[in-house]
Amino acid sequence: MVGTTTWGTTLAVLTARADVPVRLLCRTRDEADELKQSGEHTRRLPGVPFPPALSVEHDPGVALTDAGLVVIATPSDRFRENVRRVAEAIPQDAVMLSVTKGLELPAGLRMSEVLAEELPHHAPGRFAVLSGPNLAGEIMAGKPALTVVAALEETARRLVQDTLMSPAFRVYTSDDVVGVELGGSLKNIIALAAGMADGLGAGDNAKAALVTRGLSEIGRLGIAAGAQLTTFAGLAGLGDVMATCSSPLSRNRRVGEELAKGRTLDDILAGMDAVAEGVNTTVAALEMAENLDVDMPITRLMSRVLFENLPAAECIPALMERPPRAEW
Repeated sequence: MVGTTTWGTTLAVLTARADVPVRLLCRTRDEADELKQSGEHTRRLPGVPFPPALSVEHDPGVALTDAGLVVIATPSDRFRENVRRVAEAIPQDAVMLSVTKGLELPAGLRMSEVLAEELPHHAPGRFAVLSGPNLAGEIMAGKPALTVVAALEETARRLVQDTLMSPAFRVYTSDDVVGVELGGSLKNIIALAAGMADGLGAGDNAKAALVTRGLSEIGRLGIAAGAQLTTFAGLAGLGDVMATCSSPLSRNRRVGEELAKGRTLDDILAGMDAVAEGVNTTVAALEMAENLDVDMPITRLMSRVLFENLPAAECIPALMERPPRAEW
């Protein structure tokens, strides 16, 4: 497990609880020593002890020795840097799994595309991605959750499924790498907008409409990029949108709520201890939309609120007064 993020540590603990040997790779020796001494990640998952099957390492050469599955669980803006750091230690036949829900700026590359660039000799079919309605806090509390893993090679997705599956964490498989990856990334934009709707007190009708039209919007972009339509009706699409747009645990939704209060983006992000991927994803999605000639009105307005200081309240009339059209 490359990355001691909340999600990375959650997956490491969850897997180790099933007696699967897991090595959690830290960035520094000091961080590794701290986690070993405390026996838990006091900053990310306080009160969650590491199972006996989980070991903590700082040396990629040690952590990745004979690894059959290498999981990259870092923010999208540091994903490439971390892959480069461990590239030489990755076994040639290992399955590479990205659990990062974001796109790399400035080109809007998906994390599997970053893996392909940084690991050119690795079999493309063994790059896998995972996404779904997976709020780490609920999973660590033992509440049931489902997710989906996508890879071009069936043996790769089966390995991930068999490794991560547990009584409280059900893993489905898919061959739609583009759709699963984009669904998990683009839904963060809709979560920002949903948080703004909540912060403005727009009501349940408005929020339901916003989420529905938002799902349609990100689905259009996904299909134009080569994804399958049904993926956006599944766990990586509708499922993740529902969880992220409604839960108080959602970082992106919380950013939207704070924007509705009139706070600046810089001020909001300065007070956060984790990354809200929807901010950078908004930029990347608009770049993709322009290249693929896809209309994304909600995303365009979110960009103006985030980066041009458009008051959140002005988004409602801007959407309601658009020219009439058919739903489909």
